[in-house]
Amino acid sequence: MTQTAIITGGTGGVGLATAAILGRDHHVVLADLDGERLDAAAEELSTAGVGASTAVCDITDRTSVENLFAAAARTGRVRAVVHTAGVSPLMGSPERIIRINALGTVHVTEAALAAAGPGSALVSVSSMAGHMLPSPLLPRRAFRHALTNPARMTASLTRLATLGPGAAGPGTAYSLSKAFVIWYTAAMAASFGEKGARALTVSPGSFDTDMGRLEKASGSERMLDFAALKRFGRPEEIAELLAFCAGERAGYLTGTDVLCDGGTIAGLTLKGMIAMARGR
Repeated sequence: MTQTAIITGGTGGVGLATAAILGRDHHVVLADLDGERLDAAAEELSTAGVGASTAVCDITDRTSVENLFAAAARTGRVRAVVHTAGVSPLMGSPERIIRINALGTVHVTEAALAAAGPGSALVSVSSMAGHMLPSPLLPRRAFRHALTNPARMTASLTRLATLGPGAAGPGTAYSLSKAFVIWYTAAMAASFGEKGARALTVSPGSFDTDMGRLEKASGSERMLDFAALKRFGRPEEIAELLAFCAGERAGYLTGTDVLCDGGTIAGLTLKGMIAMARGR
């Protein structure tokens, strides 16, 4: 039976690079909001000899996500899901960021769990920003609402993101949403395990993608001051990691986060975090 891999955010640099790798032994289903970009991405993969189909999908809409998985199931067994779809602090309001990054992850995770079987895997993309909130400050009570009432989780995190100065809202929402992705995926790992499946997250640092270049406008390059590797990562570097984590060779890797940030978090001190927050 054909094995299928779903890639959300499949037209982005990381999603498309991951699809090219998984497409060596999977039929790939690319999902995104823009149909024209999806067609162009599928054509690019086809030229490289990768079989791909596409599905327009709004991850904030549960029915849209369920339709994506139903379409993918018609191409073969959905063995891998790599969830790269998301937005950065410069791409919307706190409410939009929480809905896409946090609520969208709930929808994709629930659909992946429903489709899961022995050997399948869900890999959701978080961010090194998800590691920047000190553990005692994580709003776990708000996070836990996702297990029973995702709408309440969305409202709670949006409210928390807007408590401070307005200009800080999108950045706070982004960090909260990515910390949530790590927490929620770990919390769901046991449910996947009951079906012989895996769920984990990968947290990239600064990568040379369209989104990464957009974030340079907000000073993301300053993070390189703290990194062990003084450069942005290449899309193919994170794609190799995502494909490995989603692959069958990583069969005992679940319920955890893999940080791939060039050593940034390892070198980021409290003093450095304060300086970043102040824009210095």
